[in-house]
Amino acid sequence: MPSPKRSIHVVAGVITDARGRILLNRRTENRDMAGLWEFPGGKREAGESSEQALVRELREELGIDADVGDWLMDVPQVYPDKHLTLEVRHIRSWKGSPRGREGQAITWVAPDKLVRYSMPPADLPVVAALRQPDRYLITPAPAEDDAGQQRWQAQLRTAVAAGHARIQLRLPAGHPQWAALAEQTVRQHRSGVQWLLNRDIALAQALGVGVHLGSEQLLSLSERPLPPGQLVAASCHDLSQLQAAQRLGCDFAVLGPVQATASHPGAAPLGWEAFADLRAQVSLPIYALGGMAPQHIPQARRHGGQGIAAISGLWPS
Repeated sequence: MPSPKRSIHVVAGVITDARGRILLNRRTENRDMAGLWEFPGGKREAGESSEQALVRELREELGIDADVGDWLMDVPQVYPDKHLTLEVRHIRSWKGSPRGREGQAITWVAPDKLVRYSMPPADLPVVAALRQPDRYLITPAPAEDDAGQQRWQAQLRTAVAAGHARIQLRLPAGHPQWAALAEQTVRQHRSGVQWLLNRDIALAQALGVGVHLGSEQLLSLSERPLPPGQLVAASCHDLSQLQAAQRLGCDFAVLGPVQATASHPGAAPLGWEAFADLRAQVSLPIYALGGMAPQHIPQARRHGGQGIAAISGLWPS
């Protein structure tokens, strides 16, 4: 019987300079995952608070005295030899000039270039949390009558004006009227919004937008259905589907239902602990789905989530 994995709590800092660049450390040759880049920090020792641990680690690693600021997220991650929790904090300010005091390389990276750096699995969701929306709006299907469609379009304009930057158009696929509505919507609101079409790969290709795959589609595909630059997301309910989404190269996934929902009364909710356990076994950005509203975003981040995905919890009334 294998011995249980040791549990480690690591605290890392997001250090940003006056130009908006973020500091990364490179893991040295004498450590596991040598050569990968990571957010600087280290293990919290017994009796230390997270703030004390991070101040100590940044002094030892970089030679700076840091003022630890706001919490960003916790990332649970399973490795072959350990179960790690990566707690991430912003650094408000610091004294001194950062340098690699332990022989490690350091570099300052523009946020949009972070994805170019190879990182340990636990650091990848942090990059997503820094760069991508913390809420994913899923539209309800519009009514078929003209008045219902006009009301839906007005609500969608309200959602875009409110700043929703990642939106799934959940329209019935294969109907010419809905294809025309999707094209009209994307054309009118292309600037500032990442659009994904529910399940319709061909229409997404034609419109140059993303696609959100159903779980059954996910398992039937052998390769990513859209090129880089067009988002691919997937609905997942278990570990095999999350692993399939990661193998396929999905940009993010939605996992649920985390809580009971009126729209799926027969679906047993996962709960937050199961959400975290599943998230810990992949490195995708994952939105929590099911009974979610904006007030659940901190809870999602506490369990390693990118944020929340919702229809009624985000759709303007």
